[in-house]
Amino acid sequence: MPPPDTLARPESVEVAPGIFKTPGVCGGRACVDSFRIPVWLLEGYRQLGATDADLLRNYPSLTAEHLVHAAAYVVANRAEIEADIRENDEA
Repeated sequence: MPPPDTLARPESVEVAPGIFKTPGVCGGRACVDSFRIPVWLLEGYRQLGATDADLLRNYPSLTAEHLVHAAAYVVANRAEIEADIRENDEA
C-alpha cells in the first residue's frame, strides 16, 4: 500500500500540451505546466492589453513556450476560458 501522503495527492491530467488540470488546484481549472497559474488569468490580462513581455515580467517562472501553450489552449477552448473569466469577475 502506498504511503498515506500519496493517497491524498490529486493527479494532474495534461489536457493539452503544457496545460494541466488538477482536482483541488485552482478550482480544477486549466493551468500552465506545473505552476498554479490558470490559463484564464493569462487570457484575462491579454484581453486587458497585457503583452507577452508584460506576462513574462510579472510571472518570471513562465517562459515564452508556456504562453504559446496557453494561447493555443484558449483558441481550442474559448467557451471554457470565457466562462472561467466571467466566473472570476462575478466572485
